[in-house]
Amino acid sequence: MERKAVVVGATGLVGGYVVRELLVQKEYSRVMVVGRRSLEIKHPKLEQANIDWEQPQKTAFAFEGADDVFCCLGTTMKKAGSKEQFRRVDLDYPVQTARLGREAGAVQMLAISAMGADPNSRVFYNRIKGEAEEALAAIGLPALHLFRPSLILGARPERRLGETAAAVVMKALDGMMTGKLAPYRAIPASVIARAMVRIALAQASGVHIYPNDIIRVIGAELTSNEEEAGTGTGTDDNV
Repeated sequence: MERKAVVVGATGLVGGYVVRELLVQKEYSRVMVVGRRSLEIKHPKLEQANIDWEQPQKTAFAFEGADDVFCCLGTTMKKAGSKEQFRRVDLDYPVQTARLGREAGAVQMLAISAMGADPNSRVFYNRIKGEAEEALAAIGLPALHLFRPSLILGARPERRLGETAAAVVMKALDGMMTGKLAPYRAIPASVIARAMVRIALAQASGVHIYPNDIIRVIGAELTSNEEEAGTGTGTDDNV
C-alpha cells in the first residue's frame, strides 16, 4: 500500500537521515517535509511546506492524507536562549505536530525523545522530554513510538561544541562501554533514522518506547544475506 509520511524537523541531523531513508522505501509514495525552511534537495516523492509555529493550523493542508508523522524536532539550551524557548521547541511544537497529524487522520507518530526522559526529573532537559512524552501520549493517536537515544553522532548543519567534544570522548570510550555501560553508548543518527522508518513500516498500534540499546538493534545495517531474505530484528518496551 502506498503511504504518505510527514517529517517535521527534517533540517536537523536525524530528520535529514529520516527523509533520505523514506525516499528509498517503496512503501512511501509521498514524503512531505514541514519546517521553517526548505531542504535543498529534489526528488519525485518529496514535497515541502513552510510552517509558522505561531499559526500551525495554516499548514494543516500538508498533513492531509498522512499515514505516518515523524517528529525530529529538538534544540539545545544554548541555541534556544531560554528555558521558555527550549520548552516551545521540544514540547509545544511536537504536541502541535501530533494534533495536526491526528486531525488529518494519521495512523502513527514517531518522535525523538531522549535517554533519561522523565516528567518528574530535577534536570530541566530530562523533565521537558518526559513532559513531552506524556503530552504526546495524551493526543490519542492510534500509535505513538518514542525513541530515547543517547548522545547522537553525526555531522550537524550547525556546530555544537559541547556535543562535538562529548562525541570525541564517547567514540574513544566506545569499545570499553560494555555490560551496564552498553546502553549509554553514543549512537549514529543514521541508525536512529533506520530504526524509526522500520518501526513505522511494522505498523504496531499503541504506545511504545525504544531505549538506546534497542534502537541500535532495530536500526542496525542489514547484512547482504539478511537483505536477500528480507529479514530484520526489532523489539520494544511497552508503556
